[in-house]
Amino acid sequence: MPILPDSHGVFVLLLTPLALYLFTRDRLPMEASGLAIIVILVVSFQLFPYMVNGERLAPTAFLAGFGNEALITICALMIMGKGLEATGALQPLAMFLAKAWTARPKLASLATLGIAAILSAFLNNTPVVIMLLPMLIGVAVRNKFAPSSILMPVGFATLIGGMATTIGTSTNLLIVSIAADQGLEPFGMFDFTLPVLMVGVVGVLYLWLVAPRLLPERKQPLSDRSPRVFNAMFHINETSAACGLTFAEGLALTGNEMRVDRIERGDGLSVTKLPLVKILAGDRLAVRDTPDRLKRFEKQLGATLHGALGADDVTSETHALKDLQHLAEIVVTRGSLLHRATLVGTRFARRTGLLPLAVHRAREPGIEEISGDIGTTRLRAGDVVLVQGADSQLEQLKRSGTVLVLDGTTNLPRTHRADRALVIMILVVLAAAIGILPISVSAIVGVGAMLATRCLTWKDASGALSAQVIMIIVASLALGLAMTETGGAVYIAQGFVEGARLLPTPFILSMLMLVMAILTNVVSNAAAGIIGTPIAIQMARELGVPAEPFVVAVIFGVNMSYATPFGYQTNLLLLSAGGYKFSDFMRAGVPLTALMWLGFSIVLPIIYDL
Repeated sequence: MPILPDSHGVFVLLLTPLALYLFTRDRLPMEASGLAIIVILVVSFQLFPYMVNGERLAPTAFLAGFGNEALITICALMIMGKGLEATGALQPLAMFLAKAWTARPKLASLATLGIAAILSAFLNNTPVVIMLLPMLIGVAVRNKFAPSSILMPVGFATLIGGMATTIGTSTNLLIVSIAADQGLEPFGMFDFTLPVLMVGVVGVLYLWLVAPRLLPERKQPLSDRSPRVFNAMFHINETSAACGLTFAEGLALTGNEMRVDRIERGDGLSVTKLPLVKILAGDRLAVRDTPDRLKRFEKQLGATLHGALGADDVTSETHALKDLQHLAEIVVTRGSLLHRATLVGTRFARRTGLLPLAVHRAREPGIEEISGDIGTTRLRAGDVVLVQGADSQLEQLKRSGTVLVLDGTTNLPRTHRADRALVIMILVVLAAAIGILPISVSAIVGVGAMLATRCLTWKDASGALSAQVIMIIVASLALGLAMTETGGAVYIAQGFVEGARLLPTPFILSMLMLVMAILTNVVSNAAAGIIGTPIAIQMARELGVPAEPFVVAVIFGVNMSYATPFGYQTNLLLLSAGGYKFSDFMRAGVPLTALMWLGFSIVLPIIYDL
């Protein structure tokens, strides 16, 4: 049996399950748990010094994670991902998929899974899921099937794709960094892509053909919110692309995706929606759709959503229309500025500096529809107004306390800079892939390039950083350092090897991966990976075999976050958007975990000749 480490080692071994317990507490923020672990380590090793090879282990060593190269790289990639999101660089892809779903849904489902996996190999999973989520929900609503049948498979596909490269997830980068710190040859970006391709194809086919059949139909919670459908009026002027066209030709400008409720011409006059009816300057097209689609139709038609609702006041007193780069949703509450009033009557645009674009009735579709122009519609408590304006004006309105501004304020993509952002991201990945620059250097250069080309603002950059991610990574690095230096990792590795000493090396590798897969569904994958990596390296040394396959097994194991909603942050997004229950993740996730685990258990020993 392995020899029990000294008191400091025992302390760290006891602290590890405490850390894992804290990371699973919903009521305690994960960043608070991370800070608590760091404080415990720093204070304990300050009060009770620990000697390593005759030298004291400085308590400040546990703070070195804040300057860790992997953490800096992760933050830089998160910021670059925000740049792609802010510029709308990936929106054309989402639009292409949306059209494909309408034409050939079965093939579009497979294409969506494949594209989601490929994107996640180079981008953080979260922005990929956020980009696809509204499109998939919209597709489900229009085609009258439950979003729950497609959202979870797509989310799981991003987790499979994230395994494929060193930058696929932040956890991959951390594990690779720790392995390099412990003397292993640095991994290249695509060093473990081959096994992911071999096994991942099977996983994606499962998600395409089997998983949707295992998932029950679930109604969306908060279906009034995601995606929220607004009543809007498109105002046609002489410069509009649709002006002078027939109604059929005008719809063709939007790819025949826009559904027009009625055409208004003059005061109280409606024109029949015949294909050959001409659209004239001054006409108003009544449309119901989600905010992102409304803004797209506005651009395609060359029309305006704001009409005469104070646009002149907004542009002359605050910002030019091209600078109004934010959308927000304002809830009408009792006693507020808009309660039982109209947008025109309250002179909303002049008073707030915001352009009202559309109105959502807080009732079931088909009841009390807005029959006239939204500017003259009397608003009631619970109605939601979609507005566009400068960030400063939105913040001022929030601080005024006169209305309720939803937290879901979104930036309109700066589409004229989308190509720049995409080119910068591709160059960063290529520079790292072919070895011109380390990924840490190329990512930092990429952030600088995005800021210099105005694909990003400093506010975007700072908003992309997550205190939770940073604190979890630093705490996990500190705990991993403590386990390594005090002998805790050696003790666990020796115990693992001793218990499995009669098994062949491939079976030990498989068991390690299974343990990591189970652990990652209970705690964060970063915590599981950083704790498991030094143990895996020590296990390989005890067995006298190369450590690389054991490190790769940890990477694959901690990315199998399929079985619980809190296994990965994108799972929580899916839980809300798809109306899933905890059991749904078990129902679809456990078979996928078993499939991926068995696949890698067969492939890894063959590739690494174990």
